Amino acid sequence: MVGGLSTQEVQFFVATQRVFDLVIAANRLPVDRVVGADGTSQWHRSPGGLVTAMDSVMRHREGAWVGWAGETGEAPAPFEEGGMWLHPVALSDEERETYYEGFSNDTLWPIYHDVIVPAHFHREWWRSYRTVNERFADAVCQVAAQGAKVWIHDYQLQLVPAMVRERRPDVRIGWFNHIPFPPVELFAQLPWRSRILEGLLGADYLGFQRTPDAQNFLRACRQLDGRTTKGDLVTTQDPDGTSRRVRASAVPISVDHQGLEELARTESVQERAKEIRASLGDPEVVMLGVDRLDYTKGIRHRLKAYEELLADGTISSPKVTFVQVATPSRERVEAYKRLRTEVETVVGHINGAYSAIGAPAVHYLHQSYPRAEMAALFQAADIMLVTPLRDGMNLVAKEYVTCRHDDGGALVLSEFTGAWHELRQAFVCNPHDIEGLKQVMLRVMSLPAKDKRRAMRALRRRVADNDVQRWADTFLANLETAPERPSRATTKGA
Repeated sequence: MVGGLSTQEVQFFVATQRVFDLVIAANRLPVDRVVGADGTSQWHRSPGGLVTAMDSVMRHREGAWVGWAGETGEAPAPFEEGGMWLHPVALSDEERETYYEGFSNDTLWPIYHDVIVPAHFHREWWRSYRTVNERFADAVCQVAAQGAKVWIHDYQLQLVPAMVRERRPDVRIGWFNHIPFPPVELFAQLPWRSRILEGLLGADYLGFQRTPDAQNFLRACRQLDGRTTKGDLVTTQDPDGTSRRVRASAVPISVDHQGLEELARTESVQERAKEIRASLGDPEVVMLGVDRLDYTKGIRHRLKAYEELLADGTISSPKVTFVQVATPSRERVEAYKRLRTEVETVVGHINGAYSAIGAPAVHYLHQSYPRAEMAALFQAADIMLVTPLRDGMNLVAKEYVTCRHDDGGALVLSEFTGAWHELRQAFVCNPHDIEGLKQVMLRVMSLPAKDKRRAMRALRRRVADNDVQRWADTFLANLETAPERPSRATTKGA
């Protein structure tokens, strides 16, 4: 399917395929293949914020999900899982290195996260990114019914909107950015910046986590490409000469508040929370960090603050203990390999210097855990430390708040997360300011319980009122009401 299709061609194509009125496209499918000891394989839900959020959304909607199955080589045949049609896209070993580990995570990710580590620019990575985006666009078109809504996700697929529009001008196209969109000064570093903007402007509606992210995108269109913008609209022109207006605005993602709270209230989860505290030696204060092992998450900064509090004698182990869950992430990328070594070295130093026998000062867990175990961990923690250096949203903060149905606990939240723009009753910190972070941690530890409960109740109301279903409904409504496209005949005759 190359080039735009006529109405008759679209009708013939969709009549011979299994097609859907809602199509999701994301880098990964929401499942991973797990091979058992007997050699049989099963599909299990994969971890990650996007999958967790969209899983609950898609439970209430019939649709297809296009994505990579997580293994290189020939893609598995499309299949149904959990009431959703899954359409795998193939990646070769080389494409995993160039499109995913290379361009997506060693070029785009640093640029979109304040260049915390240097970005690397390689033309072969860009060519691979473009090729894989073409493959995703083809797959989307195969499963999209005539007039379908196509919802594309995240920075790995920024060229797909325009590619889908070229093939299927009959569908409505939305794109959502789960990470920050960078200021013009950083985005301008990309040699392929104009082609990325062109790719995104293939959409009818572009959703961002924060208003500043949407404004950064509009500013890039205006300053780098000379496009006209007015309010949250940018005017673009398709290759056939059709003029369109694309809307770009904030629609912050959230969590499945009802489902997660119901899980947290189960007797088994509450008993497990007590077991966790007992296994830690029933400390007076349990501090918790839960992150992907990523340099954007501020893990080293919070470890530094905790270590200095121990060194100052302000706190002591095992009265105060720190649990850090660091989910493995992108372990083939060099920056992530270095980060793991650095974090584990710091943890070893803290435990060697400040631990009591049988009671480590830091409990470091380099693995992922099931949803129920995380709900129990959240209930066991007195202080949740969410201290990213830059984060599009950070759903862990909202998950912690949701699980605290007892109105207990306290959330320390970086001002550089999208979540801070919603959860203003959290205890704010600047993770770059180690001394300031220490003072926030001490303040929360000494704050009266009634004050912490008051803050937690306000946070819980906010998350309950703005859950993942409201996010999805808002995005899809914005997509439905995005500026109408002028007809080609009208445009050419104007």
